[in-house]
Amino acid sequence: MQATGFPAPLRLRSFDRARDAWPLDPAIIHLNHGSFGAVPAPVVAHQDALRREADLSPVGWFPRIADYVAAARERVAPFVGAKADDSVFVPNASAAATVVYNALQLAAGDEILVTDHGYGAVTMGAARLARRFGASVRTVELPLLAADDEIVQRFTDALTPRTRLIVVDQITSPTARLLPTKRIAEVAAQRGIRTLVDGAHAPGLIPDAASAAGGDWWFGNMHKWPCAPRGSALLVTEASDRHDLWPLIDSWAANEPFPVRFDTQGTIDATTYLSTPAAIDFVEQEFGWSEARVALTQMADAGAEAIAEALRPFSDEEPLTPLPNPVASMRLIRLPQGLGATREDADELRMQLLDETGVETAFTSFRGIGYFRLSVHLYTEESDIAAFVDRCIPAVLERAGMRAPHTLTLS
Repeated sequence: MQATGFPAPLRLRSFDRARDAWPLDPAIIHLNHGSFGAVPAPVVAHQDALRREADLSPVGWFPRIADYVAAARERVAPFVGAKADDSVFVPNASAAATVVYNALQLAAGDEILVTDHGYGAVTMGAARLARRFGASVRTVELPLLAADDEIVQRFTDALTPRTRLIVVDQITSPTARLLPTKRIAEVAAQRGIRTLVDGAHAPGLIPDAASAAGGDWWFGNMHKWPCAPRGSALLVTEASDRHDLWPLIDSWAANEPFPVRFDTQGTIDATTYLSTPAAIDFVEQEFGWSEARVALTQMADAGAEAIAEALRPFSDEEPLTPLPNPVASMRLIRLPQGLGATREDADELRMQLLDETGVETAFTSFRGIGYFRLSVHLYTEESDIAAFVDRCIPAVLERAGMRAPHTLTLS
């Protein structure tokens, strides 16, 4: 099979291959950036230098950490279209949701709306919030291929006098859907209902992601597409009651107002936050963020088509799932029937193929159907897609009771 449309491998300003800037194991094929990210070598070195500084003089480091974190907020907030005074660092998206949930007061009989595309940990947090007050969680079902107007209408129809909170993803994790969160939040606000927008995947993929999202609170991971060290996320809000938000750890800044109280968290390793500006700057200086999104789109489109082409002879239905308003870096390819029918099955398949083939992948499940979620970054090359076709598709077909011909390899 001959694939067409692949972009040439990206180059750094030094003319070295882009993939050489990421210290990833060359023996592993990395096609799942969206789950845990990957940190460029210059950013790793920057963080190591900060950690070394802290280790050399802990007393010189920790009493000044609030100033360092505040300076990082000043640098990072504009990247998502926010003001530093409206933003705080948190370890990850789930932590941001927990911060918001901890501040909310509900009454018995109140209702929280989530979707069937939501991230499990955030949805479970909403359920815990509901249990605390005798409230309930109701799921708004969104068809995978629903257009924006239908999605907004489904939310509108789901609202009741008991609805107090909507939790909705800007980019869904299991299905890579871009949802019209600003329109949903506007409908909710007209009825006095508040909206929490899960933008875990949005920074870097959506320009000015926080301001584009709408809602009362927004959060996004900086350690996914911006390539910051793991454990860096931003929570943004302009809400008048934001002073009710508290960090997950009470520390010496507990009496300070929002956002300053979040800048001091005892002896946590804040170098993840402090290195985030370096990660954002790395992509901007080497590629430019606008150009990076174009490159990600080209690679995701070409890779998804090549994988789908390899699966078509074995599929009763079209394997490539053309989502409305696709995001730059992720695509869904339907698995053969019977594979990935549940989240647990999809997760197990991911680890089995990593161990058997040396390919890092993301398999997801939605309404009993399994998908391969292709998740590329600037280090992804055509050879990575070829490796998936050559190594993973035969293993997938074998599990589905099919047999792949020897000519399956992408050339």
